[in-house]
Amino acid sequence: MLQKDRDNMKEEIIKNSLKLFERKGFSETSIQDIVDSIGVTKGTFYYYYASKENLLMELHLFYIEHLLKKQRYILQTVHSFRDQLAETVTLIIHDMKYRVSHGRVHFREINNLSPEHSKKIKEKREEFRLNVIEIIKNGMQSGEFRKTLHPQMIAFAVLGVTNWSYHWFNPDGDISVEELAQMYVDFILNGMLEARECEDVS
Repeated sequence: MLQKDRDNMKEEIIKNSLKLFERKGFSETSIQDIVDSIGVTKGTFYYYYASKENLLMELHLFYIEHLLKKQRYILQTVHSFRDQLAETVTLIIHDMKYRVSHGRVHFREINNLSPEHSKKIKEKREEFRLNVIEIIKNGMQSGEFRKTLHPQMIAFAVLGVTNWSYHWFNPDGDISVEELAQMYVDFILNGMLEARECEDVS
């Protein structure tokens, strides 16, 4: 099998697995379901993955590492802490335009990873969350955010709002990902300003 054909087959396994995991759930999807959706044998699946759980782990890693890479770039290139937070929110929401199935599987199926794999993914999620906390702390110190905020709780709130959107938001619906991102940025940032600043913004 040529390298291009191997790459294409792996992409097909990933694409069809994501659709099945999203629709049926990881536990209810068998390897037979996956290979049947592509029209290949189980041997083809095992050529790429030792198990269904190994495939799930790769999906989790690809999703969170992509977001972390983008977030690190934001932290390195954006100087305003308000803009860093806005860009982070926008990053998560805009990602749904291209990877909504990936995101849904990531948030729904982590409990189906082995303890070792789950720990690795949770550590990467924690890195993303700690970066958000650091943005908020820095923004408080610089005067861009209110001094009375609780950085840890605000970070949980920001990530809760954005991440939960994967469960209900339809990127092909009446509201675009760009519009949703702007809505979230507006109410999150306005809630973190001093009262007099909110009046100026409105």
